[in-house]
Amino acid sequence: MNADTLPVLFRAQADRFGARAAARYKKHGLYCDLRWDEYGDQITACAAALAQHGVQAGDRVAILAENRHEWLVADMAILTIGAVNVPLHAPLSPAQVQYQLDDAGVRWIFVSNSSQYEKILRIRANLPNLQGVVVFDDGSSAGPISWRGFLQQGRNVRCRLQEELSRREAHLTPDDLATIIYTSGTTGNPKGVMLTHGNLFSNALAFTQVSPFLADSIFFNWLPFSHIYARTVDIYGALMRGSTLCLAESVETVVANLADIQPTNFSGVPRFYEKVLTAVQHDDDAILAERLRAVFGPRIDFLGCGGAPLPLAVAKAYYNAGLLLLQGYGLTESSPVISFNRKDCHKIESVGRPIPGIEVRIGADGEVLTRGPHVMKGYWKNRQATTEALEDGWLHTGDLGRLDDDGFLHITGRKKELLVLSNGKKVVPSHVEGLLLADACIDQVVVFGEGRNFLTALVVPHWDNLTHALSLHASPAPQTLARDPKVRTFLEARIQQALTVVATWEQIRKIVVLADPFSVARDEMTVSQKLRRSVIFEHHRRELEALYHD
Repeated sequence: MNADTLPVLFRAQADRFGARAAARYKKHGLYCDLRWDEYGDQITACAAALAQHGVQAGDRVAILAENRHEWLVADMAILTIGAVNVPLHAPLSPAQVQYQLDDAGVRWIFVSNSSQYEKILRIRANLPNLQGVVVFDDGSSAGPISWRGFLQQGRNVRCRLQEELSRREAHLTPDDLATIIYTSGTTGNPKGVMLTHGNLFSNALAFTQVSPFLADSIFFNWLPFSHIYARTVDIYGALMRGSTLCLAESVETVVANLADIQPTNFSGVPRFYEKVLTAVQHDDDAILAERLRAVFGPRIDFLGCGGAPLPLAVAKAYYNAGLLLLQGYGLTESSPVISFNRKDCHKIESVGRPIPGIEVRIGADGEVLTRGPHVMKGYWKNRQATTEALEDGWLHTGDLGRLDDDGFLHITGRKKELLVLSNGKKVVPSHVEGLLLADACIDQVVVFGEGRNFLTALVVPHWDNLTHALSLHASPAPQTLARDPKVRTFLEARIQQALTVVATWEQIRKIVVLADPFSVARDEMTVSQKLRRSVIFEHHRRELEALYHD
């Protein structure tokens, strides 16, 4: 196709596929299809309404919403008129929303429901640039403009504005700014990553070139659209091939929706695959494999994984069950995909080879560097951070890695997370944590020990599996079990067994057993399920210090 921006590509696909289903979602308990022609009609109406309200090319327009089909329409409408989409993670607090809207100078915002609109009401006095709010939910009386009403406004004026809309779309170039995505950040305040139309288009195209998706492929999505992983791989990947994108109702209904949809393709993060594996654990490998395959259905072609390191034991368990779990690697600043394993050429212990058009090399200090059309334009209004991240076109990822003789990339840790013990020994915490997460009785773990003489860890057990392993017929509350010395002794023995393959300084000497898992709500994890170590350590500073004082 003669397209180099996503809006031009969308028009071509809508003309090509017409009445076929572009998206599928559940509403009022029933699955609904959004046809390609309907999709295009709504995008045009939304784009016309934005233009009617004075939104110019380069203006920032935000979306604060959970995944839903209106998100897809609003995103493409914003891009079509040359404006800049600023997607916000739905769980953000009002203060976090205010920071990002104010920093980006957002003029209009789409929100999902009255709850999200309440956040805007609480902070609107501090947002002088914000001119309008549109609420997606039907029948919502909270917002000044409903989604249905906004689209009708657009339909009323689109004939008059058709020439302007066509001109804006035609004048888009790959160098134009398309989106500002605020990194959730494992440390510090978020930075606004500037990605262009060329970044998004080229990365989605390169990804689909190594992933054999077809027009009749059924994508299943549950990862948040506000994160670049789902946006490029799920939304724009499906757009590239004309595939149907099916949306989960919520995080809580993913497994049930999988059973309904029976997709061919699915993208997830390691945390999800770990939890599914733990939930279907069985002593008989054949039964385990059968249970695991049943979760994803009979049509699944392959599973994609990214966003965080995938423990090798988890990848092997899926592979042994006959499910090809292909890991990739990237970051928001790289649109995001840098490398990905192919169906016909993979090493499950790696994150694959670089995708087409992308260069990867390893710096003198072991840092992964990348260059190509996927690399961001820079950080919004942050020249110093841009200069630190980009050098001669090479993006410094902050990750440590190596390239093997076959060109496969292996990520060995985070540069900033490398622990140095008081004796000078260095430890990659994610490596140790990956070994421990292979244990069915361990749900989450964080290794601690910077500047100390030995390692300790915060451990969240998988309580169901642990009580079964301990043959506890009654099931005391996790808060009670977490204080039980027998539980700690049991876990310490399993940890010692899991770490027999590492060096003596990489052993975990003492642990704190936690009743509750780390969560996004407490700011202990990013929306892509990465651990925010500094926050976690601060929350449990007293218990950790006690381990070294005893």
